Amino acid sequence: TVDVVQSVGRVMRKVQGKKYGYVILPIGIPADMKPEDALKDNQKYKVVWQVLQALRAHDDTFNAMVNKIDLNQARDSKLSIIGIGGGPDELDGVGKPSSAQTEMVFPYINEWRDAIYAKIVQKCGDRRYWEDWAKDIAYIAQAHVTRINNLLADADSDASRAFTDFVAGLRENLNPSVSHDDAVEMLAQHLITKPVFDALFENYSFASQNAVSVAMQRMLDQLQEQSLEKETETLSRFYDDVRQRASGIDNQAGKQKIMVELYDKFFRNAFTKMSERLGIVYTPIEVVDFIINSADWACRKEFGYGLTDKGVHILDPFTGTGTFMVRLLQSGLIKDEDLRRKYMHELHANEIVLLAYYIAAINIEETFHYRAGGHYEPFSGIVLTDTFQMAENATELDTVFPENNRRAAHQRSKEIRIIIGNPPYSAGQTSANDANQNQDYPKLNSRIRSTYAEYSTGTNKNSLYDSYIQAFRWASDRIGKQGIVCYVSNGAFIDGNAADGFRKSLADEFSAIYCFNLRGNQRTSGELSRQEGGKIFGSGSRAPIAITLLVKNPEHAGPCEIHYHDIGDYLSREEKLSIISSFGGMENVPCVRLKPNDSHDWINLRDPAFASFMAIGDKAGDESITLFGTYSNGLKSNRDAWVYNFCRTRLNQNMSAMINEYMRQRDRFQDLVNRKEANKADFNRHVSYDSGKISWNRSLLNDFARCVPHSFDGERVVPAIYRPYCREWLYFDRHMNDMVYRIPSLFPTTEATNTLISLTGTGSSKPFSALMMTTYPDL
Repeated sequence: TVDVVQSVGRVMRKVQGKKYGYVILPIGIPADMKPEDALKDNQKYKVVWQVLQALRAHDDTFNAMVNKIDLNQARDSKLSIIGIGGGPDELDGVGKPSSAQTEMVFPYINEWRDAIYAKIVQKCGDRRYWEDWAKDIAYIAQAHVTRINNLLADADSDASRAFTDFVAGLRENLNPSVSHDDAVEMLAQHLITKPVFDALFENYSFASQNAVSVAMQRMLDQLQEQSLEKETETLSRFYDDVRQRASGIDNQAGKQKIMVELYDKFFRNAFTKMSERLGIVYTPIEVVDFIINSADWACRKEFGYGLTDKGVHILDPFTGTGTFMVRLLQSGLIKDEDLRRKYMHELHANEIVLLAYYIAAINIEETFHYRAGGHYEPFSGIVLTDTFQMAENATELDTVFPENNRRAAHQRSKEIRIIIGNPPYSAGQTSANDANQNQDYPKLNSRIRSTYAEYSTGTNKNSLYDSYIQAFRWASDRIGKQGIVCYVSNGAFIDGNAADGFRKSLADEFSAIYCFNLRGNQRTSGELSRQEGGKIFGSGSRAPIAITLLVKNPEHAGPCEIHYHDIGDYLSREEKLSIISSFGGMENVPCVRLKPNDSHDWINLRDPAFASFMAIGDKAGDESITLFGTYSNGLKSNRDAWVYNFCRTRLNQNMSAMINEYMRQRDRFQDLVNRKEANKADFNRHVSYDSGKISWNRSLLNDFARCVPHSFDGERVVPAIYRPYCREWLYFDRHMNDMVYRIPSLFPTTEATNTLISLTGTGSSKPFSALMMTTYPDL
């Protein structure tokens, strides 16, 4: 087929003044066959895709057109799909079909056209996926980090002094815990992404207009930017790819799809750690529209005004790519006569991630100008900030990001009436070797302790400090005595044991609660997992998801009204999104009124008779009657791959090597401290997180900070049950195991014998089971 196209091209070029001609590909279609069924025959239509691929290789404009088929609403004249046969309404060709052609019924020409266009995108799109580019960019970002650090090596240089001020500005705007390395990484992100936005939006220079971008560029200018830009030259093809993908898009939806691709595929692969720490996932449009409509309906129902009305300040505190604000501007809920006032004064958005902040600002600005027209006006309502940190302090002295700080102060001064969005989901890092822990917010966490945790009967309350729970606590305080909060979030709180205090607090603080349970808990297995159905966020989250609408109306009398709807069993992701879209908003959801019990259960209410049963064990000790006086959790090592092994010799080698590595790093750090070249409070900068040599956890890092020595002891190797009927060797040592609980009282010496009954823990997603054992149990 390539030879055929080359021959056609040569013939066309021989004709004087002729640059382009026609290539016609006839396709025979079985009668009455649906497009999707016919096009599954890859062998039959293989030649079509081959010819199109060959044409793309010889014609850049045709190539660009194919790449934008799935983005543009209008169809390019370079590619026509015509049909013969069928009745007059279906004709899309030239002339009338013959009687023979009419007998070969060819209905659904429009469906066929759409199906073939979709197949062309699938079969012929060979633009390099942004996930692949992200791998290159992750490497180049690290190269930028190294170069910037080299330029800052001289602490007395002008660049280093300017960088110190820059870091101070970031700490004021984001979080006091922003480190030297965090600041360097942000500069590297800016270096890489600035040309992306120049490529995406050639009509106006976002990078030279945005307050944060200007501050970043000013810092880079002092770091001899010319020497840093050499690395980005290798990305010229990537920037060309972005520019080609973005040029000529004829609708806002297509532009937004590019934004989503850039954020969801490029960012999460290029800067993985930050994405994981902040729990970044992209919110489906169906969910965004549902939340916006629900907030407007609740406002009108409770207070008599809508989102478009004057003085109604709306905030998306975790804006990501700005989808909530974009869809609000596109929804029609804001009237034309209110549009400019809303955009300039009453819409607010916060974002902590630099790249996402850039995308959100551009996305919102483009949407506004697409609707309002006129000259470019930046969206002054967006702030690069840590939303939770804004409630911790209110400093306004920053000179590095003065405009951004002014915007934050302006937002703090307003009475926010509506909070909408998708808060991050992150309970904390899974491994200390990631050096990727969540930020600490003393004031916010204190509020959680005095409310959600105070009222909780759960033993382990760590889940109450998950960032999505923090988002509820923050929002409830931020709207004060009156307002609306509507989030799509982790839905584990609906039935979680430790969340009883959270549920109680919601009922105490709000006059009405609407909870739409979207299910999708994939931390289950088997039939239960299938029953939970598809994940709304795809691979972005395995947690159950819920849309929660909270209303604070000071004029409401009586207890909180709790309305609940479960989306149902065995539904796919697509089916769930279709249901959400069909409802449109919470007003159309067939909710039931819940009546929580005294234990604050919303669903699956516990049987009160359970409280009369004798407890297996109780932390109250001698004051209660229990079946057993001694009980414990199983061992939680937080480094299973190191402390367990089927081979005792290999276990000894692993643990000996790890402890030796710890001592090597500890001795080096101790020497630096003794020579006053290091500060114990800044120990993290002197830790090597190579997971092939050592496995860190909280307690071992604390020991390192205090320079505590450790040594290998072969006598601590004991038999253990790692999983049911799976016996392994275990290195049992309080210093090398994260949590030993009360196991030392069950086995006071390594030679001691005992018989244990292991039960499924409370709150487990696994069915109940019991197992007898005579060795050390795993968690």
